[in-house]
Amino acid sequence: MENPVIIFGANFLGRSAKEIFESNGIIVYGFLDDNKWLHHSEMDEVAVLGSTDDDGFLKLIGKKCEAFVALDDNKLRRSAVKMLNEVRHVQPVNATHKQAWISTKTEIGHGNFFDIGFSSGPGSKIGSHCILHAHAHIGTGTTVGDFVQIGAGSVINPGVTIEDDVFVGSGAIVVSGVTLGKGSRIGAGSVVVASVKGGETVFGNPAQPIKA
Repeated sequence: MENPVIIFGANFLGRSAKEIFESNGIIVYGFLDDNKWLHHSEMDEVAVLGSTDDDGFLKLIGKKCEAFVALDDNKLRRSAVKMLNEVRHVQPVNATHKQAWISTKTEIGHGNFFDIGFSSGPGSKIGSHCILHAHAHIGTGTTVGDFVQIGAGSVINPGVTIEDDVFVGSGAIVVSGVTLGKGSRIGAGSVVVASVKGGETVFGNPAQPIKA
């Protein structure tokens, strides 16, 4: 990738992405963030240029700049991705830490965040716009959908299916063969030994549904 990157979100995720891009020799042109208090300031020596809908900067994307969406709220993330797809006709780029290890036999999509120590096994599939935190592991033959977030140190064993919009908290373990249904949430440190229904929240060892 030769073009500089504009990062959507001057938050913890955006700052981490900036460091990843720069460590890979990629220039970060600036941040876009909807917090007006940050506009015209600097975040880690890079300018917060304006809002995420600022046409003056958006017009650079797809021509002179690439884009990365560093918004951890899935609703906001989806909205930004939709705009980039439909208005700018581009896909966000991946942010991949130099010390992430992604198998050459892993299929990956667009706009993912791979933090330090992330690893994947052969035959795994990772969709698009996922956030994969430090030292998380995706096992051989596991399928990860779109807009999934997997917390630091989590271990997803071989042959797991993770559907879209799933959140897995830090340090969780998901045993082989289970399915995490769309929009389900796995509490930090949980051990998941059975499939989880879509939209369900589970916690504990073994993980059990949390009643509203």
